[in-house]
Amino acid sequence: MINLLKNKKMKNKNSQVSVLFMLFSILFCVCLIAANIFETKQIQVGNISLTGGLLVFPISYIINDCVCEVWGYGKARLLIWTGFAMNLFFVTVGALCDAIPPAPYWDNTEGFHAIFGLAPRIAAASFVAFLTGSFLNAYVMVRMKANDGDKRFSLRAIASTVVGEGADSLVFFPLAFLGVIPDAELLPLMLWQVVLKTAYEIVVLPVTIRVVKLVKRLEAEYKD
Repeated sequence: MINLLKNKKMKNKNSQVSVLFMLFSILFCVCLIAANIFETKQIQVGNISLTGGLLVFPISYIINDCVCEVWGYGKARLLIWTGFAMNLFFVTVGALCDAIPPAPYWDNTEGFHAIFGLAPRIAAASFVAFLTGSFLNAYVMVRMKANDGDKRFSLRAIASTVVGEGADSLVFFPLAFLGVIPDAELLPLMLWQVVLKTAYEIVVLPVTIRVVKLVKRLEAEYKD
């Protein structure tokens, strides 16, 4: 009877999520939704063509790495599917709002449609690419941790990002922008996105390491 109660208590504890995990999940969902909107704008940095999603999307991979490192693959899957569901809800409601006839005096229909009219295609491509890249990112992170333990977090974070972002870009850009962006620009755009997103992760890696250490300490205190 005592063992049964212990097992039940352990099961309930494993099914719970902490406040910190919830905050990470909220930020993750915000980044995904913002990225879908920002992706509709093409930006130019020097001679390099990029998409506006570059500003926030890499943060979602950093959060994914932190969640894998602190809570494991099970919670990373929960994070990914939650992000997917929230993104789908936002895009569906946005498309519905875009389809409703505007008021006669409202003159921003074209601007609104330019964002939310393209967003469903971008979102569909994003859904496929996001699931592919995020699960690969989490899988590489967890498999490398199984071999390394708590050592070499920096290497795991960078390697998982290269694999995840590479897969994401390979799936996303042809589905989202084929026929919209000139073919000659598509491949360089994909390559630069991977390079710059990985560079993004490397630049903020010292912050990521400190955040992971802090969250691990706070989670240990919470469990105690």
